[in-house]
Amino acid sequence: MKLIKYFYLLIICFSVSSCADFLDNAPDDQLTLEIIFNDKERTEGWLANIYSGIPDVIWSYAKYIGYDTMSDDLTPSYRWTPWDWKPIDFTMGNWYTDSEWKSNFWNELPQRIRQAYIFIENVHPTRDLSEAEVENMKNEARFLIAYYYWINTNAYGSVPFFDDVVDVNAPVEELMKGQVPFDEMVDWVDGQLFDLSKKLPASYSEARMYGRATSIMCLAVRARMLLFAASPLVNGNPDYAGFQNYDGKERFNSTYSAEKWVRATKACKELIDAAHAAGHKLYYEYNEDGSIDPFMSYQNMMFRREADGNKEILFVRPDCNFGEYEGHATPRGCNGNGGLGVPQSLVDAFFMENGLPPILGYNADNTPIINATSGYSEKGFSTTEEVRNTKWNETQGDGKVTLANTFNMYCHREPRFYVSVLYNGAWFKSEGRTTRFMSGEWDGGPTHDAPQQGYLVRKKYHPETNRREGYTPYRPGIVYRLGEAYLNYAEALNESSPGSADILKYLNLIRERAGVPTYGSAAGQIPAPSGQAAMREAIYRERRVELNNEGIRYDDIRRLKLGEKLLNGDVMGMNFGGTKYSDDKNDPESFFVRTKSFRKIYSKKCYWFPVHQGEIDKDPTLVQAPFWVTK
Repeated sequence: MKLIKYFYLLIICFSVSSCADFLDNAPDDQLTLEIIFNDKERTEGWLANIYSGIPDVIWSYAKYIGYDTMSDDLTPSYRWTPWDWKPIDFTMGNWYTDSEWKSNFWNELPQRIRQAYIFIENVHPTRDLSEAEVENMKNEARFLIAYYYWINTNAYGSVPFFDDVVDVNAPVEELMKGQVPFDEMVDWVDGQLFDLSKKLPASYSEARMYGRATSIMCLAVRARMLLFAASPLVNGNPDYAGFQNYDGKERFNSTYSAEKWVRATKACKELIDAAHAAGHKLYYEYNEDGSIDPFMSYQNMMFRREADGNKEILFVRPDCNFGEYEGHATPRGCNGNGGLGVPQSLVDAFFMENGLPPILGYNADNTPIINATSGYSEKGFSTTEEVRNTKWNETQGDGKVTLANTFNMYCHREPRFYVSVLYNGAWFKSEGRTTRFMSGEWDGGPTHDAPQQGYLVRKKYHPETNRREGYTPYRPGIVYRLGEAYLNYAEALNESSPGSADILKYLNLIRERAGVPTYGSAAGQIPAPSGQAAMREAIYRERRVELNNEGIRYDDIRRLKLGEKLLNGDVMGMNFGGTKYSDDKNDPESFFVRTKSFRKIYSKKCYWFPVHQGEIDKDPTLVQAPFWVTK
């Protein structure tokens, strides 16, 4: 009992001390709270500290949280594991119940939740804070409580739940009461977010409120959560039958419910309607002739703030560590760390310029099944520059997309490919030269700061970054955008009402902005997928490309139960050890040859993060995640 009291007192102390260094020496905790909540600046500081638990969706999603790294989006050099890249170890099977996960969700988010409950209990109107402001701040705190509970539930499947501040003097049975089943947590969070969507404003006019909770954020988190809850991992998954919490309740409902897809569909549509009503729309940039510029639109929707005209953002984290991200995504020969790569499977996923997929699957030996109708080729090199109607100037300007002598694999691909992937032989504007990823070249191996698959990530890499001059432009950390909302709705609708016209409507809005032919029977369109299964696959393909490296792919793989298929096996790329700008498969020195880089290991236990064994040892009411065993 003393240990439990000590633990919660530590949380109180953390809550107070981390709000600011401004706290006066007070005789007790109550007086300290009075000092804080009688002062506007200190009150806002407390609330700001609660907000700090929102994950960094740029750098932390790559390194500490690892949602991009643990998916098939991002492949940091595995030689970085000694430098605290825990998620890289996880992908290779070095993941146990006593493994350290740097996100610290299990420990830190409950601290933020407790701080939020204390805030709600103690904040009050003052000379500088009106009753209306106080009420809105309380609702912001409620949003953060619900959001943090969902983040932890999403990670662990089942977590302890408290609906108020825990009394540190309470009996042990009130402090140690095990975990709440997945569906119960979803229902509670859903109710909170829906209620708050009626109370929080849709937006704020003051710049200082940028990133603060809105009704749109509530609906966005809710829609994403209900899509997850309707998906195969937790909707009728027989693998989890019999897994119970401490109180004997089933952790997951193993009976399929079609109603969950209906519920998700409704939530997604409510979000879209509310977002449109609040002025949100896809971000577009245009060419001189008035046509959509898909290169600039897709690139800058990640960089422009709402104040710059980007109305696509629904949920933003204003401050993110994008400098570290870009440092690791900059070629090593350009004063970068150069090892934040992407796998061949992502390169293969992007459509051709004509809107068709180039790769239909893989043979047992990892060779690609090429779509013969797509025009794709991975033999030979281009003889001329490829020019398109765009203001994108990352390849010497004047509409150039690829240069002469570009490997044909990278030619005539859709705009999102060029904005997302930096390949060998691509023009790198800040250096005024092409990238050279061959071994022993400017940007290549054999060092750890070179891309092991022969590609660096370009998505979320600001084009004006200049590592030699130490210049990294600001950009928002986008947690949720309207493009995802459209794809979420299309997916949910295809499951609840297959054949609905809205499915193609919202899927085509994404493709139109991306600069690829839309689905349909009109001139310039390509045939629409026929039937629910084909449409499902088309939606999955679109999500794979449109949302790449935005922290979403890992959850998509998990909720669709695709981990053993997509995250368990050889990771392919170009030949990291190749020294020649060649595609001769008979020459081991050729760079442009599909080559195994390393092997990922994923089993059914990996769908949920393990509760650290130290937590299990401290609290006998905690039950480990399914299929995890003590190391």
